[in-house]
Amino acid sequence: MNAERFNAYRIMWVLVLYDLPTETKANMKDATRFRKSLIDDGFTLFQFSMYVRHCPSRENAEVHIKRVKFMLPKAGKVAIMCITDKQFGDIEIFFARNKEEPSPTFQQLELF
Repeated sequence: MNAERFNAYRIMWVLVLYDLPTETKANMKDATRFRKSLIDDGFTLFQFSMYVRHCPSRENAEVHIKRVKFMLPKAGKVAIMCITDKQFGDIEIFFARNKEEPSPTFQQLELF
């Protein structure tokens, strides 16, 4: 197996941060549809209005970024960021001044 395949600088995390309006029923429906679409595409809640997805490569991350762009709602602000597994691993997370351990990283296995 190629060692480059699981390199911490090759594995990517896609972060989607958003602020969507929820004043009207239509706005709430759009925001819910967007959130559910993210979950259906394998994103997990990291923080309120912030979802993350582990991707084994830059190419795979680009596929999911295109999907997010396709499902963008009509109103609101959405940011998409892509960082390496190494950068994601350096995140320090605090909850009420207590340091928490970051979520475990995933290792994708391929069967042929």
